[in-house]
Amino acid sequence: MKQAKTINNTKAWKWVPSLYFAEGLPYVAVMSLSVIMYKNLGLNNTQVAFYTSWLYLPWTIKFLWSPFVDVLRSKRWWIVSMQFLIGAAMAGIALTLPGPGWLQWSMVFFWLMAFSSATHDIAADGFYMHGLDGQQQQFFIGVRNTFYRVAMICGQGLLVMLAGRWEGWQNNPLGMDSVPFAWMLCFLLMAVIFTLLGLYHCFVLPRPESDATAQSKSAADILKDLGNTFSSFIRKPHIVSAIAFMLLYRFAEAQLVKLSSPFLLDSVEAGGLGLSTSSVGFAYGTLGVVALLAGGILGGIVISRRGLEKSILPMAWALCLPNLVYLFMAMTQIQNQACIYACIGLEQLGYGYGFTAYTAYLLHFCQGKHKTSHYAFCTAFMALGMMIPGMFAGKLQSLFDVWFEGLMSGYTAFFIWVMISCIPCIWMSLVARKQITK
Repeated sequence: MKQAKTINNTKAWKWVPSLYFAEGLPYVAVMSLSVIMYKNLGLNNTQVAFYTSWLYLPWTIKFLWSPFVDVLRSKRWWIVSMQFLIGAAMAGIALTLPGPGWLQWSMVFFWLMAFSSATHDIAADGFYMHGLDGQQQQFFIGVRNTFYRVAMICGQGLLVMLAGRWEGWQNNPLGMDSVPFAWMLCFLLMAVIFTLLGLYHCFVLPRPESDATAQSKSAADILKDLGNTFSSFIRKPHIVSAIAFMLLYRFAEAQLVKLSSPFLLDSVEAGGLGLSTSSVGFAYGTLGVVALLAGGILGGIVISRRGLEKSILPMAWALCLPNLVYLFMAMTQIQNQACIYACIGLEQLGYGYGFTAYTAYLLHFCQGKHKTSHYAFCTAFMALGMMIPGMFAGKLQSLFDVWFEGLMSGYTAFFIWVMISCIPCIWMSLVARKQITK
């Protein structure tokens, strides 16, 4: 049946930007804010990296329940429900920080937020295809990506800067320690935002006929289809090397991202740069996001003109080489903030440019029957490739601190290891380039 044209562009402007802002903000909260918050609350790097890396798991396994989101209730229902649940999880984090067992309970609510956010992603991306016709989908691609980036700026930038400002509020009305008070306010603010988003989308999200709740498939049929789809995925040509590429292309980045903020926040005596929370928020959430976006746009232009085969290796080098700026900052412990911001901007520019090749490779590999489901499997391996290396990054840095005491700081040794960890990325890019040509 041909899908009816459900809405016009004017109405779509009322919900597409807010929907993808709502998709980006909890992901940033789970992946970035949690690292900075736990670091400021006194956890060591081993604990921060290990605990927060586990939060990638819902995005790793979300393909297991994505078929059920398709057939149980409408995607509109899932979107609104998950937004209220995400808001409740954010409020839960805020309210547990002042009390005993704050670490355990905040992690419980982070897990709830992570699973809710992963489910929201499934429903939102599906609803996008139901709520817009083909021409509108193409028109709003840039809009959705832009507002996802806006969420990153708000999460990594503005909210971190606010938390940094509130951390300086010594005589707060509740008489709390300033750091937990600041992060309590931060997550309460996000809880209010998500409650309002849920209420807003209750009224403005359209009700396309194609987003029907009635489906004929049973749970057994869904699981059988999932098994058949996965079976066809593992029978694809070059599957072993393709999975190795998905797991190893970001091997260095997965470790770097877990300790970059702790490195900037740690004192000079501990081998860090001693930046304030607000400065880190400005560096990553504003300048960093702009550089990341510019790198992604440039990467897309280059691949469209030169093709993936000619672009993948240079982009792998662009992803890896800028990591040297962290080694430079760790060795010199530079205190010039303009230089620090420039280094972070360069690394994010290279990351945005190099990550484009990764996305293009996944799309290339998934072509054919079941390409949508196969892409979901690829993104699961992508999340797994970020989760496992990140879990042990903090432990490595603390071990290096002991092993190289008197010779270099643990951060310097760690960033040397990060550069060594770039070798699998370059190697797998060479392998992938040969396969693309066949």
